[in-house]
Amino acid sequence: MNLPDVHKLYTVIDGTWPASAKQALGPWTIRLDSSGSSRVSAATAEQDVTDADIPLAEAAMREAGQRPLLMIREGEAALDQDLAARGYVIKDPVNLYAAPVGQIATRRPPPVTSFEVWPPLAAQVEIWANGGIGSGRLAVMERAHDPKTTLLGRENDQPAGTVFVGIAADCAMIHALEISSAHRRQGLARHLTRAAAFWAQDNGAEYLTLVTTQANIGANALYSSLGMTLVGHYHYRILPE
Repeated sequence: MNLPDVHKLYTVIDGTWPASAKQALGPWTIRLDSSGSSRVSAATAEQDVTDADIPLAEAAMREAGQRPLLMIREGEAALDQDLAARGYVIKDPVNLYAAPVGQIATRRPPPVTSFEVWPPLAAQVEIWANGGIGSGRLAVMERAHDPKTTLLGRENDQPAGTVFVGIAADCAMIHALEISSAHRRQGLARHLTRAAAFWAQDNGAEYLTLVTTQANIGANALYSSLGMTLVGHYHYRILPE
């Protein structure tokens, strides 16, 4: 089975983690959002751009009260260089992973380890908040289209982890996987990833996908150990204040 390529996964990000507003402006797509999530606050180039086009995107983001932030995808080396020359710095290089759902949905988590929940419970909101995922990102989950769900993970009869999963096209994508600090390194992230794959399979998705920062060594190790394939990258360029 051929995996979705990186360009398809860029679209899946938009479909499962949508900005509050998105507008076409010249060669750009401008995303506007107050959540603090880069995925819904970055502009992207939808055709070839030149250095002269950059002020147009900057002005639109500044007018909306956002710092200029651009997502640099594969094949956009010239834009990357133009932004670097303007003083933009790299922010959050990430890896994109994909796998057939059947490859991950092989063994269900132990009983009472994972529960499908929508809308999220207060215990999940607290776990996310402790991990720096606040109301703005919860609003992103709320406006995402169905099919979607959250999974509540439990360890030792306690709420211990949570994750959001949405589907766009034939791809399910994991977002905001968070494990409480007291419950890390006990296998719960692995259980929730497998539970997400079973949910995705039950809801018609062919692939399980996700994005994680390259700096998150533990997450990259987990997804590689599950047999997920690294299919591409992107990073952001942000203008320092």
